[in-house]
Amino acid sequence: MKFTAEQIAGILDGEVVGNPKAEVFKLSKIEEGTEGSLTFLANPKYINYIYETKATITIVNHTFVPESEISTTLIKVEDAYKSFSKLLEFYNQIKLNKVGIEVPCVLSESSKHGANFYLGSFSYIGENVVIGDNVKIYPNSFVGDNVVIGDNTVIFAGAKIYSETIIGKNCTIHSGVIVGADGFGFAPNENGEYSKVPQIGNVIIEDNVDIGACTTIDRATLGSTIIRKGVKLDNQIQIAHNVEIGENTVIAAQTGVAGSTKIGKNCIIGGQVGIAGHLSIGDGVKVQAQTGIARNIKNNEVLQGSPALAYNDFNKSYVYFKKLPKIVSELEELKKKNN
Repeated sequence: MKFTAEQIAGILDGEVVGNPKAEVFKLSKIEEGTEGSLTFLANPKYINYIYETKATITIVNHTFVPESEISTTLIKVEDAYKSFSKLLEFYNQIKLNKVGIEVPCVLSESSKHGANFYLGSFSYIGENVVIGDNVKIYPNSFVGDNVVIGDNTVIFAGAKIYSETIIGKNCTIHSGVIVGADGFGFAPNENGEYSKVPQIGNVIIEDNVDIGACTTIDRATLGSTIIRKGVKLDNQIQIAHNVEIGENTVIAAQTGVAGSTKIGKNCIIGGQVGIAGHLSIGDGVKVQAQTGIARNIKNNEVLQGSPALAYNDFNKSYVYFKKLPKIVSELEELKKKNN
């Protein structure tokens, strides 16, 4: 797929300086630019590369004025970084804009789908599923009975959506995601064995949620596990039964949230964080990587350590952690002197 400088400038509301008919068909870093590639210059530390890049077209800020001869065609915009991101989004939409139902696949007669629907081969759509407009479901995906999927949602290859799940509009669910598997519910009996506690709730995912590859979100025991609008989940995250995650909260990879914990809105949670069950995490909380949380957290706290300490307290304490051998040695010397 080729685009001219003129076409790209039209998308970005930019100005072409150079050849408006210059064509590109791939993207590159500015330092790795080759003929036929499109790149951008936003960070001043890379400015030297624009004089040597072989990229055919380069997006730059409108304030950029070359100090010597350049071979690349420029597209001048208000903000080069934002414009390049916008272009990537536009390119992605074109690349992913598949339509139609591939064969073989199973699409239950009782299911309904909207306009511009795409269903990849070897996928399964269960009974009474309702799918909105512009939904894309890639190959080898499973969608169980009574699932609802909102407009413009993309489900990538190999995702599994269990029955009764509700997914909102403009969501992205990456490969290997499992939504709606049973929560970890077992009750011990008098013989020390464990019996399964039925998990009969569901999962609700609101609008504009992104879920990274191989993340799992368990169905509720009763009621719903809820992922509120705007939440962004990284790869390989475990969300247990009856958890609720507030609007626009971001969680990095390998974090685990135990059952029935409520996380507030606008939180930022680092990688490999462990959060115990039945807790309340306030709004605007920031959690450093590898922190362990076993208590309720108030709004806007910043945490680190395991068990979690206030961030500033952790940093002060860490100074002493490093000196513990020396401190112990000094205490032993004092004890000897006193004896």
